Amino acid sequence: MQPTSASNFSITNLLSPEAIRVPLVASARQEALEELVDALASTGAVLDPDLFKRSVWEREQQRSTGIGEGLAIPHGKCAGISRLAIAIGRPATPMEFGSIDKKPVRLIVLLASPPERMADHIQVLHRISRIFSNIAVRERVCLAHDAATLYEELRTAEAAT
Repeated sequence: MQPTSASNFSITNLLSPEAIRVPLVASARQEALEELVDALASTGAVLDPDLFKRSVWEREQQRSTGIGEGLAIPHGKCAGISRLAIAIGRPATPMEFGSIDKKPVRLIVLLASPPERMADHIQVLHRISRIFSNIAVRERVCLAHDAATLYEELRTAEAAT
């Protein structure tokens, strides 16, 4: 279900359980991003995975999206994306990501947006940051043992905000 208003964006509305990887197979930043793009492609949200992989990696090379506290929020906008969508991956072990606090990441939240949805893209990034700024939520999500548990933790956290 695609929200129509930026004020109504819900992470769980943009996140398909099929786009959650717990744990990620990848053990390095670029491979993790590619794995999450492929997860979004499997849901139909990314129609041109190669183009989006390049877009996300180019953005990542400009400045790491590792925002600190074990969280990375890579994101990109490009043609070949059918709708706003999120994929989430939890590395099997904390992953080096070039984070601003120099600590490895424990959770990667990838946002994909069509290029014409710039305002919505920014709103969703804000929503992701807000949800995961709660230490208890971040810990529960990082400790989720499978995709269903991670999704449920997010759904519960969003219902409380």
